[in-house]
Amino acid sequence: MSYEPPAIYGIIGNPVAHSLSPVMQNAAFKALEVNAVYQLFPLEDKQELKLFMEDLKEENNPIFGLNVTVPYKEDVLLYLDSIDPLAEKIGAVNTLVIDHQRKIRGFNTDGPGFLSHLLELGFDLSGKRVAILGAGGTTRAIISVLCLLPKGPERISIYNRTRANAEKMVEEIGKKINTDIVNIVDEPEDLNIELVDLLINTTKVGMNPNDPLLIDPESLHEDMLVYDVIYNPEETKLLSQARLKKAKTANGLGMLFYQGVLAFWHWSDVELDDDIKKIMRKALRSAKHGQ
Repeated sequence: MSYEPPAIYGIIGNPVAHSLSPVMQNAAFKALEVNAVYQLFPLEDKQELKLFMEDLKEENNPIFGLNVTVPYKEDVLLYLDSIDPLAEKIGAVNTLVIDHQRKIRGFNTDGPGFLSHLLELGFDLSGKRVAILGAGGTTRAIISVLCLLPKGPERISIYNRTRANAEKMVEEIGKKINTDIVNIVDEPEDLNIELVDLLINTTKVGMNPNDPLLIDPESLHEDMLVYDVIYNPEETKLLSQARLKKAKTANGLGMLFYQGVLAFWHWSDVELDDDIKKIMRKALRSAKHGQ
């Protein structure tokens, strides 16, 4: 009896141990009876990334799809054979498809995944004022899709601890996308959170319970949505303070789910039906509560 080894998918980054993507994607593979497995690939530094990406090109490599998380969403661009137009505009990639000729194509499902979650939450971005904490790869994806919306926000303000990094990011995005609505501020107070409709935290601040709040909790209010892309812990200090102020809150689990569904579609060219999506979401929630 012949045994066909499973196709391998996974996530590269540092760290990746906390990732819930394996739980979600393996649930989908099992439900669809696909002979595939999703694994974690921790890569310590850019040299390890280089060796890993070069090995992907080898004919006998069993890896056919990957997610990319911090800090490599921009670094992987060096190793792509082609890039999806949206990912090219964003300048960051979080999904890789490796075909049978071992050609690597890059996509970005972070931005569309974020928008899909906002749609589920019933949040209309048209004419809204948005404030963002952070200027990493996730911010890059979110800002890009917000600026591309036909009826998008009126204003996007960004605070990053190192202002120069935020300026560099906006300058790079601005070469391909109109970023006139984007404004970079020097201090968190300059975000004028008391006047914004949507506050997004894309930093790691909040993963540790001892982390400080980056903003004054008194500026939070009930007429806003506070979105923290962190999903572990389920409720960060920021979301806890927002809830006390009667603001709507959401963590990044919904974004993780939607970007994962889109990644699966890129890998398989299969649009998942509602039953499979429910299985993936249930697996995510079970894993989250089991941690």
